[in-house]
Amino acid sequence: MSRQIALLRGINVGGHNSFPKAKQLELAEALGYRDVSVLLQTGNIVFADPGTPPSETARVIHERIADELGLTVPVVVRTREELAAAVAANPFPLAAPEPKSLHVTFLSAEPADTSRLDALDAAAFAPDQYRLIGRELYLWCPGGIGRSKLADAVGRARLGVTATARNWNTVTKLLALADA
Repeated sequence: MSRQIALLRGINVGGHNSFPKAKQLELAEALGYRDVSVLLQTGNIVFADPGTPPSETARVIHERIADELGLTVPVVVRTREELAAAVAANPFPLAAPEPKSLHVTFLSAEPADTSRLDALDAAAFAPDQYRLIGRELYLWCPGGIGRSKLADAVGRARLGVTATARNWNTVTKLLALADA
C-alpha cells in the first residue's frame, strides 16, 4: 500500500500554532485519510495514499487547518517513494550515526532561484556543510544545529518555496512508519 507523509511547518514549536497530536490525527481522518499515524507533536502525519498528487494533498490539509483552527500552517507532502529517495540521496552518510546533526529541509518545489544559497561561502562555515538536491536541502552541522552559523545563513537564503525541516532521526522514523 502506498503512503503519503504530510510535514507541517511550525506546529507546537515555542508555544505557537498549538495543534495537539490527537487533533492532527482527527483532522487527517476527517479528511478521509486511512491508516493514519502521527509521529511526535510537531506535524508529521503518515497515511494511506489518497490517490491525489502530493501538492493537492498539501493544499487540502493547509486549507482544512486554516478553516478549522484559524492557523496558517505551510504543508509539504511527500510520497513514501519520494521520502525513501531523499533518504537514499543523503550526501552526508558520515552524519547518519549522529542523526541530530543532520537535517533535511523539504521544499514544496525545486527552487527557481538559488542565487542566495549559491552566494554563501561554504568554506567559511566549515565543518558545517549543506547540499541542495532537487527538492531537499541537506544540512550537516557536526557541532549541533543550535550553534551553527551556516544553519542561520541557509535559513535566511530565501528560496521562494514552502520549506520545513526535520532532523535525520525524524526523517528515518517517518520512512519506517510509512513502511509499517
